[in-house]
Amino acid sequence: MHHKFRGLALHLWTVDTTQFEEALAAAKAGGFDAVELRRVDFMRARERGLSNTEVLGCVKSNGLPVSAVGCEYGWTFAARQDRERLFASLEEACERAVMLDCVTVMSGIGPGAASLEEGVYNIRHAGEIVARHGLRLALEYQFQHPIVSRLEILRELIAKAGQKSVGLLLDAYHLQRGGRPGRGFEDVPAAEIFYVQYSDVPDAPPNAVPPVDRLPPGQGVVRWSELFQLLGEKGYEGWVSYEAPNPAQWERPATDVAYEGAAATRRALEIAFG
Repeated sequence: MHHKFRGLALHLWTVDTTQFEEALAAAKAGGFDAVELRRVDFMRARERGLSNTEVLGCVKSNGLPVSAVGCEYGWTFAARQDRERLFASLEEACERAVMLDCVTVMSGIGPGAASLEEGVYNIRHAGEIVARHGLRLALEYQFQHPIVSRLEILRELIAKAGQKSVGLLLDAYHLQRGGRPGRGFEDVPAAEIFYVQYSDVPDAPPNAVPPVDRLPPGQGVVRWSELFQLLGEKGYEGWVSYEAPNPAQWERPATDVAYEGAAATRRALEIAFG
């Protein structure tokens, strides 16, 4: 295959109802090259009595690298009284990423109604936090977000914040739903793309906020060859992370779900790059 992507990561929301250790094992058995960890994965493990050190130990002993570590969302437009707590969560995510030799922390925009100016200030501050840890922050727009529903809004906020450590998380699902299918991100410079998530989109309206109707590549309407080829042309060399939450999949064994997702992705890449 003629692409330089680092490999395929399994985002653990895809196997959300599976216990952490089993989810990690499923990613490996299913043929993924890495895992993407969420803040909730650490929280649930903690509720089961595992310490942060034990959770990190589980990840390391499983053997797959970590493509990204998530923090609590909402800091972007946080009210002043919530900022401290949310930036502490970002700091914690940075510490986990460093322990796991992972260079990327990811965040959605999340709730909050602060002004765009405050959003710029918060993104700048977040960029300073991750840079201090030697990391990068990938920020994701969501097509249903009340403020940042379009990619160009997020690009403008990041540009105004002026932090080299902050860039875009592009998600094939949100690009498709947000009116930028296939090669629809052609205007985005390669240097701005820090991380990629993906899943296919059913030929039906979204079923929730955030939507949990996501599918393996080839089962929906995403034009995979166009999307992957454009990433390749832009020289993207990072991970592509399979984030496909769907209650129908959560009923199935996690290893089957992982295997199906990885196989479908490699088929799509094979078609795209030959």
